Amino acid sequence: MAEDFGVIAWHEDGRWSVAELQETRDLGHVMDRLRAQPTNGGAIALLSIDEEFFIVMRSLGTQMQMMISDATYALEYDIAADLVEILDLPFPEESDDSDPGGDIEILADLGMSGMELESLCFDMDLYPDEQIDAIAARIGFGKEFAELYE
Repeated sequence: MAEDFGVIAWHEDGRWSVAELQETRDLGHVMDRLRAQPTNGGAIALLSIDEEFFIVMRSLGTQMQMMISDATYALEYDIAADLVEILDLPFPEESDDSDPGGDIEILADLGMSGMELESLCFDMDLYPDEQIDAIAARIGFGKEFAELYE
């Protein structure tokens, strides 16, 4: 799998659909794709950046929710710094511990609690693509996600 990858998923008529996102490091582009997705259940973007961290974004009506698996990557990656700024989080310092940032309950209504998501963020045995695979499986589109990357 590429070092960066992203998927957009949406739930419509009782089933999940998944498509690949070509632009993974442009938050504005991803937000536009999420908002443009015609669905009454909202759309979710899962981004893996440079095999280092992941981002979850969700559009539900006019509301946009976002989280990052490790906010300290804002020190190294523009996309992480942009997300920290959008979320109005304190900018991390070199001495800060690894910590997720943003709306950790972003997937709670889909069956993945904030505690589960946070636990996944701290699982150092998994790469971001594996963490995203676990998220997709947990909220119900694991099969569709796997088929996209076969």
